[in-house]
Amino acid sequence: MNSAISQIVIAVLGVGGTLAAAVITQRGADRARARELDHTRQLQQDEREYATRQAQFEARRTCYAALSAGTRDLANVMAKVLHALERGEVTEELRSDLDRARRDHRLRHAEAQMVLPDTVAETASTANRHLGELYGLLMRLDKGTARQGESLDTVRESFDELWEALWRMRRIMRVDLGITAPDQDP
Repeated sequence: MNSAISQIVIAVLGVGGTLAAAVITQRGADRARARELDHTRQLQQDEREYATRQAQFEARRTCYAALSAGTRDLANVMAKVLHALERGEVTEELRSDLDRARRDHRLRHAEAQMVLPDTVAETASTANRHLGELYGLLMRLDKGTARQGESLDTVRESFDELWEALWRMRRIMRVDLGITAPDQDP
């Protein structure tokens, strides 16, 4: 009888061991799948965050390029107006170009205000203020309603200040995009 009991105990232990091994293997596989699923979720989250950062970066870069192009376009048309004023040859076409460039710039500046970080918005506002003042000065000279002390020399001085403000704005944009080091000499 001892041998029969021993065989039963061995059989029970064998079946129990087999069942336990299957349970332990299954639990291990479940844990591995859970870790893999967590890892996959983390990778997906990281990818979403990266894609969001890239989209925001690309939106800022596009905005900066449009704003920079708009400010330069307006400044270049204003320079043409200055040269035409010097020659006394301001045409309706040139006035129309100036109005178009100003409208385009104002639209780009308004769009940029919704995207620009504060440091860039501050320099863009300064450049915008210079553009507005120079535009007003050119218009008064063109219409013959210049204020006391306003002349073509005043316009030339204003252009120097404008180009400095535009250069500063461009530099701050490049720093924000990581193209130029913040401590790099201007």
